Amino acid sequence: MTTNDQVIITKDLTKEYRMGEVGVVALREVSLAVERGEFLAVTGPSGSGKSTLLNLIGTLDEPTAGRVVVDGMDVSTLKGNALADFRREKIGFVFQLFNLIPILTALENVKLPLIPYRRACKFDLDERARAFLAAVGLEGRENHLPSQLSGGEQQRVAIARALINEPKIILADEPTGNVDSVAGAGIIALLRKLRDERGVTIVLATHDKELAKRTDRIVRLRDGMIV
Repeated sequence: MTTNDQVIITKDLTKEYRMGEVGVVALREVSLAVERGEFLAVTGPSGSGKSTLLNLIGTLDEPTAGRVVVDGMDVSTLKGNALADFRREKIGFVFQLFNLIPILTALENVKLPLIPYRRACKFDLDERARAFLAAVGLEGRENHLPSQLSGGEQQRVAIARALINEPKIILADEPTGNVDSVAGAGIIALLRKLRDERGVTIVLATHDKELAKRTDRIVRLRDGMIV
């Protein structure tokens, strides 16, 4: 079902949420292939299924029907610790709300995903976190709290945090939604630069058509279906 050039494949992916006796279909039989190293934008209005698709690819949720294959692995076969390890090793998440811990510095926020595994790391975690902060243009800002950073800078911290595991895939859900247009354009440029330099595959969910045009390919969703 997968080739060496396709790092993400969804097949007839469907997600239905139950609200009492009423079912709400968020995604309807979506089949999609993402090439290794591709920068893909998923666009559509609010409620079209963008976030649901990213959550299913990222194993944050389970499909009602269909399959998701990530880097050659059918994720439905993974449970418990195996699923957590797969997610930690393969995928980096960037969210609209940044999700930074307000009492931690930028450096501490970036290190956070690997703190539980620090003893097993074969590298200096502080050194790696500083390197990724430098890679996103925040060298010298390591000891600043989120409240001391602009919205665009906070999102750059979140991107550095997503990279700390050196994942093969970054899933970015409306990462420009809480910043101004200038900062948003900078974030898209940064993601593209990271793709070009590190070969990371990026799937970006956005409602901003102009920003989407800066990616390699656009997939449009409406009412849970690719249109």
